[in-house]
Amino acid sequence: MGLEEKLPSGIMLTSVEKLAGYARKSSLWPATFGLACCAIEMMATGAGRYDLARFGMEVFRASPRQADLMIVAGRVSQKMAPVVRQIYDQMPQPRYVLAMGVCASSGGMFNNYAIVQGVDHIVPVDMYLPGCPPRPEMLMDAILKIHDQIQDDKLGVQRRREIAELERAALVATPTSQMKGLLR
Repeated sequence: MGLEEKLPSGIMLTSVEKLAGYARKSSLWPATFGLACCAIEMMATGAGRYDLARFGMEVFRASPRQADLMIVAGRVSQKMAPVVRQIYDQMPQPRYVLAMGVCASSGGMFNNYAIVQGVDHIVPVDMYLPGCPPRPEMLMDAILKIHDQIQDDKLGVQRRREIAELERAALVATPTSQMKGLLR
């Protein structure tokens, strides 16, 4: 006979990690970083028709110190790359990055010296959103998937251990330049 049976119905017990994950995912504040045409779709997502306020994200933060999700919307030029990194470094932990659009994900159709071929060369990306430009519904779906990821995040020592394991796995992984198959 556990504690659950002694409590009145409707009261649910949960771990502190799940409670903290729910609180963090319900108060995710995005930093605006609209660089090209994808920014129009990002602004439309925050407007009344799609209404990101349902997910606790009605306020796009201009200050990186108040944001925990960076939405990189559009192509990143070589001149803008240090600014993207600086804003990412100013965001408090835990922080998440969403690469919105094919230009932010892989450079898109701009395969030249002026455009960074994927924002993942500058900052670690948690979610890639394809499309040129992606629809607001797609952005909302990507944000909800990031919510699921935040909900399952560990806290404290377990989080540091999980990050260390991921870094070790990345170091022993086969480099992309040595992979065969569809990449070449």
